[in-house]
Amino acid sequence: MALHELPCEPWALHGHFSRDLEPVLSIDPGETVRISVPNHAWQLEPDEHVEARNPEIDTGHALAGPIEVRDAKAGQTLVVRIEEVRPSHWGLTHGGEDHSVYWDLRAGIGRALDRELDLKPFLGVMGMPPPEPGVHSTIPPRRWGGNIDCKELVAGTTLYLPIPVDGALFSAGDGHAAQGDGEVSGTAIETPAQARLTLDVDEDLRLEWPMARVPGAWLTFGMNRSLGQAARIAVDGMVKLMRRELGLKRADALVLASVGVDLRVTQIVNVQQGVHAVLRDDAFRV
Repeated sequence: MALHELPCEPWALHGHFSRDLEPVLSIDPGETVRISVPNHAWQLEPDEHVEARNPEIDTGHALAGPIEVRDAKAGQTLVVRIEEVRPSHWGLTHGGEDHSVYWDLRAGIGRALDRELDLKPFLGVMGMPPPEPGVHSTIPPRRWGGNIDCKELVAGTTLYLPIPVDGALFSAGDGHAAQGDGEVSGTAIETPAQARLTLDVDEDLRLEWPMARVPGAWLTFGMNRSLGQAARIAVDGMVKLMRRELGLKRADALVLASVGVDLRVTQIVNVQQGVHAVLRDDAFRV
């Protein structure tokens, strides 16, 4: 299967979502793309930036793409298999407007403030543009993905996204070396990153909101300005998943969800609050 490359160069990057952006790459379903991106603020090194193609509108995260998936149709589901995510040797986290902490990320360990932690790198942004024309911010996550900021989406996991526009026009970036649920300061360990993503299309699965498969569990996502409403969306998605996968009536699925599904705050800092519901494979025995 072909492996495509998108280098960390201005022609392959953008900082806004729009269905009107021309794709920088077209691939067939099932093909893999290796991307290389600066950090969220377009930095390759603390003192080295990548220049945006259009600084007036490329004001958001530095994203690789858009990538057109041939024959993908609005209403179908984009299947994003996350094969690999590799952070740079450095990262930073903001602790307020005037305070930043730099991390040493060598050898799979994050070191700062006389502390160490194991790295669990992932991409904060994976998604597609809204179906409406115009320029849209990369900051809020939407039902078509984007700035989800879910720390569970590491290498070896699969993200499922409802496709809003023909061709999908998928973009990704915002490397995170590690993050806690909530991303409470507004940033994770922000780092330049390389990633390999395989993009496929499920013609039969119809989703309203994202879901994901991670080792040992299913996740469903909700995003809304209200954290409570985001939780309701995530629960509704999980109930639908349980009905679809387990052949349950809605009321029975809701009963099992109430005793076996956990809700976690994905992030609370991106205009739209995020919640993901977690159903572990070992939650129930048959």
